[in-house]
Amino acid sequence: MAFVITSPCIEEKAGECEEVCPVDCIEEGKDMFYIDPDICIDCGACEAVCPVDAIFMEDEVPDDEHEYIALNRKFFEEK
Repeated sequence: MAFVITSPCIEEKAGECEEVCPVDCIEEGKDMFYIDPDICIDCGACEAVCPVDAIFMEDEVPDDEHEYIALNRKFFEEK
């Protein structure tokens, strides 16, 4: 199970998450950052440094943010 970046990241893009990721699974998109679920090792480093609390474990993503699970995966499928 991977971590997922959700809507509070939109246009925030602080970037601390990308800096602390030990496996480089976080990439910056046009409006926000995304986590590659196939590379994420579930370490939690990104979640701990996110200044806007936008990062959740996939099974803990709030109901109104579930679309971001698919958006994170789709970002890497289209690369």
